[in-house]
Amino acid sequence: MHALRSAAVLLAAFLLAGCGYNTLQRQDEQVAAAWSEVLNQYQRRADLVPNLVNVVKGAVAAEKEILDEVVEARARATSIQATPELINNPEAFQQWQVAQSELTSALSRLLVVVERYPDLKSISGFNDLMAQLEGTENRIAVARKRYIEAVQAYNVTVRSFPTNITARVFGHQVKPNFTVQDEAQISRPPTVDFGAGPEPQPAEPAG
Repeated sequence: MHALRSAAVLLAAFLLAGCGYNTLQRQDEQVAAAWSEVLNQYQRRADLVPNLVNVVKGAVAAEKEILDEVVEARARATSIQATPELINNPEAFQQWQVAQSELTSALSRLLVVVERYPDLKSISGFNDLMAQLEGTENRIAVARKRYIEAVQAYNVTVRSFPTNITARVFGHQVKPNFTVQDEAQISRPPTVDFGAGPEPQPAEPAG
């Protein structure tokens, strides 16, 4: 009886492996790990925004509108609970992605504005915050790329025969991914150069 039970277990394991069950589990874990890193980097950016706004607002008081936009965009982006389960809900994933895109756009506009205030670089902490923000944006791009690749591999497995049968049996569904439009936006983060001074003005002719 024991030998029969062991043989049944081995047969079940063999059939599951042959139908892609193990591949689905491995790829699902890879997607979850990649998503966790995406969330970590976006949270890092959200944590930097209040400090950046506080440092900038004193020097660019005239730009209150854009500062308010950044604060409001951050509030919307952090109001959506970013959980591991979010990637199994296409509608919630889309809402989260839109909110993050709005924050990206608001930050881009802010960085364009602060270019007009070269004195900002003399404010304590500003240069460090800008370096942290730039580094975080780069890490976001890397994390998103890894997530996109992991989801693409997983979705191909879920859709392909015969693993699509196994996926259906065990409840594995296609996961949402980042849009092409959003990738185009985030792949070109704004650059701010505080090193260049104002353009020289032509000398007035002698009277």
